[in-house]
Amino acid sequence: MSLRVLNPNAEVLNKSAALHMNINAAKGLQDVLKTNLGPKGTIKMLVGGAGDIKLTKDGNTLLKEMQIQNPTAIMIARTAVAQDDTSGDGTTSTVLFIGELMKQSERCIDEGMHPRVLVDGFEIAKRATLQFLEKFKTPVVMGDEPDKEILKMVARTTLRTKLYEALSDQLTDIVVNAVLCIRKPEEAIDLFMVEIMHMRHKFDVDTRLVEGLVLDHGSRHPDMKRRAENCYILTCNVSLEYDKSCFFYSNAEQREAMVAAERRQVDERVKKIIELKNKVCSGNDSNLVVINQKGIDPPSLDLLARAGIIALRRAKRRNMERLVLACGGEAVNSVDDLTPDCLGWAGLVYEHVLGEEKYTFVENVKNPYSCTILIKGPNDHTIAQIKDAVRDGLRSVKNTIEDESVVLGAGAFEVAARQYLVNEVKKTVKGRAQLGVEAFADALLVVPKTLAENSGLDTQDVIISLTGEHDRGNIVGLNHHTGEPIDPHMEGIFDNYSVKRQIINSGASNCIPVVIGR
Repeated sequence: MSLRVLNPNAEVLNKSAALHMNINAAKGLQDVLKTNLGPKGTIKMLVGGAGDIKLTKDGNTLLKEMQIQNPTAIMIARTAVAQDDTSGDGTTSTVLFIGELMKQSERCIDEGMHPRVLVDGFEIAKRATLQFLEKFKTPVVMGDEPDKEILKMVARTTLRTKLYEALSDQLTDIVVNAVLCIRKPEEAIDLFMVEIMHMRHKFDVDTRLVEGLVLDHGSRHPDMKRRAENCYILTCNVSLEYDKSCFFYSNAEQREAMVAAERRQVDERVKKIIELKNKVCSGNDSNLVVINQKGIDPPSLDLLARAGIIALRRAKRRNMERLVLACGGEAVNSVDDLTPDCLGWAGLVYEHVLGEEKYTFVENVKNPYSCTILIKGPNDHTIAQIKDAVRDGLRSVKNTIEDESVVLGAGAFEVAARQYLVNEVKKTVKGRAQLGVEAFADALLVVPKTLAENSGLDTQDVIISLTGEHDRGNIVGLNHHTGEPIDPHMEGIFDNYSVKRQIINSGASNCIPVVIGR
C-alpha cells in the first residue's frame, strides 16, 4: 500500500511472481546470447535508432548496444561487461552460466525447495569448483622467453570464436608478436603501447603487424620527401609557429618590430633543429624526421624542407610516448639543449596516401617496445569485427603471461568440474543442500551443451559421451565438427585461467541475491 502512495504506476508482484519474472529476464538474455558461443556461433545484426547497422558476435559489444529494460537483466549485463573489462573475455559464457543457474533454481523452487537451502548448496559448490580449478589448471613457465606455442594456442582459441579460421590463424601470430614486442622484464604489460590503426583498404587478410608506428597524418609541405631511409627521429613538443601574443603598441613601427621579434624567435628554434640535422647527417646518407606534438607554421615548414628535413605536426599525444618506446631517444620540450642522444632511429619512414587520407609509417626500428597492428578491410563492418577480436586476443595473451597457467578448453573443464561436484563433493554435503550442489553442477554443462547446439549436434548424445569419457578418467572436450570427444591438449585448445575463475565467481554472486531476494 505504501508503494502505491509513493508511485501509483508501480507494478507490485508477490514473492513467487517476482522471482519468476527475474528468472525469465535471465533466461531471455541467455537466449539472445547463446547462439554467439564458440567457433560456430552466429553473427548478430544490431540496428540503431538512426538506422546505423552493426554486425558482431562479441558478447560485450552486444550487451553495450542493446536496450535492456528489466533491472535483473541490466544487472547481469553489467556483470558480464565488467567481466570483459577485468579479464578481456568470457562475456557470453557469464550470461549463459547465470541464466542456467536461474533455470536450475526455478526447477528446484517449483518443487518446494527453500531458496536459502538452495543458495547454501550454491556456495558450497562454488568454493569446491574454485578449488578444483586450482588443481585442474595447467602451469606454464613464463620466464624471460615465454613459450610462444602456448601463447599462440590461447590466442587462436580466443580468435576463432570471433572470426573465421583462416583470418584467426593469421591474426594469432600478429597478437602474440605484438604482446611480446611491448613486454618488458619485471614490468606489467601495458596494452596501450599497441596502437590499433585501421585503413579501409584491400582485404581483411592484409592486416599486419608493424614493429614501429603508423601515424594517421602526413607532412604538410609539397617539397618534403615522401620516403626516407636511415632516419634519425626527433620527438618533440615545441611550438614552431608564430604565436599572436597580446602586447600594446602606439604606432605601426612598434607593431612591426614586435612581429619581427616573434618571427625571429620561431626561426631560431627551427635553425637549432637544422644545426642538429647537419651535425648528425653530414657525411652520410641519413635523414632527420621531426615529429612534433604542437604546430609548425608554413614559413617554418619551408625552412625545414629546404634543409631536407621531414616534419610532421600535431601528432597525437598518445603517440609521443609510443614513438620514444618504438624508436628510442627521448621526447624534448625545448630545442635549447639538443644533442644526438635525444634522437631515435628508424630504418624506413614513408608516407602512404589513401584517397584524402595520409598515413606515415615508421618502420625497421631497432629494439621496439611499442608497435602497431594495422587492420585493413573492405568495409567498416569487417574492420569493427577484426578490432573487437584483436583486443580480445591481446588480452588473452596478456592474461596467460600474468597467470602463468592455462585451462583446457572445448568444454573439458566444465564437464570435469561437474563430475567432480556430483561424484565427490555432493557426498560430503548433508541434507537438501545436496540439491543445490547438483543444480550448480548441472548449470556448468551449459557451455558444452551450447557449443554442441550451435554446431548442429545432438546435445544429449554429446553430454553422454563426454561424461562417459570423464568417468573413465579421460579429460576430453568437444570436437565441434564431428561431435566426438577430443583431447584439448593435443588439439591446442586452451582458455584463460583468470577468465574461468571470474565466470564461476560472478555467476554465483549474481544468482544468489536474485534467488534470495525474491
